[in-house]
Amino acid sequence: MSKVLPAVPVASSVRGIACMVAGMALLTLNNAVTKGLTVGYPPGQIVVLRAAFVFLPIAFLVWRDGGLSVLRINNLAGQSVRAGFLVVSTFLMIMALRLLPLADVMAITFAGPLVITALAGPMLGEKVGWRRWGAVFVGFLGILIMLKPDPAVFQLAALLPLCVAVSSSLRDLVTRRISAGESSTAILCFSTGAVLLSGLFTLPFAAVPIAHADLPFFAIAGCLQGAAHYILIEAFRHGEAAVVAPFKYSALLWATVFGALMFGDFPDAWIWVGSIPVIASGLYILRRESLARRRTRNG
Repeated sequence: MSKVLPAVPVASSVRGIACMVAGMALLTLNNAVTKGLTVGYPPGQIVVLRAAFVFLPIAFLVWRDGGLSVLRINNLAGQSVRAGFLVVSTFLMIMALRLLPLADVMAITFAGPLVITALAGPMLGEKVGWRRWGAVFVGFLGILIMLKPDPAVFQLAALLPLCVAVSSSLRDLVTRRISAGESSTAILCFSTGAVLLSGLFTLPFAAVPIAHADLPFFAIAGCLQGAAHYILIEAFRHGEAAVVAPFKYSALLWATVFGALMFGDFPDAWIWVGSIPVIASGLYILRRESLARRRTRNG
């Protein structure tokens, strides 16, 4: 029988949503930097170097929170399961970024909130009604309108980001389950260590000399990755999975901003049309959450 988590106050859900939007901004920028590195380095080497630099923000968090005690592990099994899903999604994402355009990868991985909505009930005991299902589906249609994926994207390589969506969703659900008893820093550190070790195992089989000019980009990617995942862990600590997960769609809006600033790519009319159902569905989910909590308090 699934464990039913306690109800989440509206204010906490709003904090969770804010964390999700900020975390996706950092993660999207990280993906852009990482995609540039896939041209010259194998996935395992990127995983190792980027994960090594993730420990910089982890060290800051340990210092800020009062010392190594914040890294205490209380749920080794849950931490291990989450780390396993992160390892899988990390390798698959880097491979997908190497083989597919960034926009196509993003479009397919946005199936993740649908997976979370489907599993939040049986895994977390969260109530997910047909209206929330409908809102998430409408948001996903908006993503497809904005990205207009070319038929060529539906090739075998497209299964990679789809698997990323499933693995990431399972990781997020596990995060929600273990976050009550584990600090966000401990979760981030444990999972990052697992990713680093998994990458080290690949180095004897595939590694190339590192150009000194690329080291700053590995450092930037690692710091962005660490900060993003810490904030995303906080998102699932504050809000229900089915409530905060749809705001992963905000990554497309961040990608539009980064594309315009970094590459001179400006959104066309399809982007603006598609953004309407995405934003509307997110606001509708928040509205439904607010009304449900209000009825609970008054009932």
